[in-house]
Amino acid sequence: MLKKLFQSFRSPLRRLPLQRRAPEILTSRQHSLHRDDISRNAVNVVQRLQQAGYQAYVVGGCVRDLLLDLDPKDFDVATSATPEQVRAEFRNARVIGRRFKLVHVHFGREIIEVATFRANHPEDDDEEDANPLASRNESGRILRDNVYGTLEDDAQRRDFTINALYYDPASERILDHTHGVHDIRNRLIRLIGDPEQRYQEDPVRMLRAVRFAAKLDFEIEKHSAEPIRRLAPLLKEIPSARLFDEVIKLFLGGQAERTFELLLEYDLFAPLFPASALALERNPEYAGQLIRQALANTDDRIYAGKPVTPAFLFAALLWPALPARVLELQDRGMPPIPAMQEAAHDIIWQQCQRTAIPKRFSIPMREIWDMQERLPRRHGRRADQLIESPRFRAGYDFLLLRESAGEQTGGLGDWWTDYQEADEAGRRAMIRGLSSSKDDPAARKRRRGGRRRRSGGDSDAAAD
Repeated sequence: MLKKLFQSFRSPLRRLPLQRRAPEILTSRQHSLHRDDISRNAVNVVQRLQQAGYQAYVVGGCVRDLLLDLDPKDFDVATSATPEQVRAEFRNARVIGRRFKLVHVHFGREIIEVATFRANHPEDDDEEDANPLASRNESGRILRDNVYGTLEDDAQRRDFTINALYYDPASERILDHTHGVHDIRNRLIRLIGDPEQRYQEDPVRMLRAVRFAAKLDFEIEKHSAEPIRRLAPLLKEIPSARLFDEVIKLFLGGQAERTFELLLEYDLFAPLFPASALALERNPEYAGQLIRQALANTDDRIYAGKPVTPAFLFAALLWPALPARVLELQDRGMPPIPAMQEAAHDIIWQQCQRTAIPKRFSIPMREIWDMQERLPRRHGRRADQLIESPRFRAGYDFLLLRESAGEQTGGLGDWWTDYQEADEAGRRAMIRGLSSSKDDPAARKRRRGGRRRRSGGDSDAAAD
């Protein structure tokens, strides 16, 4: 009953009958693709399925990227065969997924993903309720999408026109049902169908639009862009584990800085990072500078072929939210270090409710933050102990990031830079210089706590 009531609210958005038309067919003389550009394993999958009597094509992003002279990340196949029929053709295949059933065909390290042609969901509510292969929630988001159809149906069910191109390696023809080649030439991201309904079916499409626009340096077509700001809150309905995966794709694709600007432009950053979005409002200069610099550094490392860890990325994205939370806890009477630890715990926990950060990233992320509190404490053996820590390099890089955003650290970054480059005698001289500095907060603490340490203080102090 309630489901039908909610569905009545969205009835104006019901899908209009699609205007069927014959696809535009581009022969090998009309496009730049060649069979040799396609993964040999993908070609073999297509040929095997065609020989078994099924329709099969290389489809999607790999076709788009090759038309743009980009290297595809992977190769996908679309076919009229059901997942069970595909599995019967390949001993090295396994069916995966429940919401969207697929087949992975394994060739060593390469996986060819094979999807069955999808059709639109039933228009009649009772028919959809009775169909175990199709399901939506009250807001229109698709929960299960295993309604199979024809090639024409499948083209209309894809998200963007540039991803709805089908390549036949046998004839070397491209089938274009949605003017995707036209949009590639005009550098446009265009949703297939009614944008509002397509975003309601899967709000992650808003993030995909931004990601493709940043990656390809395309513009989001105006009708596809218009509902995004209004529908951005729908992202809160998406499972946090899926949103984490999408955030990784957004920021580790080599265009993180451009992606961030688009997320802000379309009001998509706040649903992903609510605490950081609030920090941007409170202190746009500092928070914006730190995040942009971190993302620019990420892009540089990716282009240089250097490793990038999501732990550092999330540490930078969430750090601007930390100071206000620390001050709030200190105002309640909590000492500085416990306040820092409690604030860090709260912010990470809250963010995990939105994007489920795995512990293999959240733990080192917390350690990078902890290192910011430890780096100023350099006396005695502490500096050598810190420099040997597995988190020192990430913590040091993060310190330099903070300074580049305008944080005043009293030259701490330069000190650690010089300390790493100094020989043993130079390092000892630098430590002695700290002990004689009246302006050094750690030195003042040492002088105040001398009597306590002599009577049996903490182990770090005893090691000095």
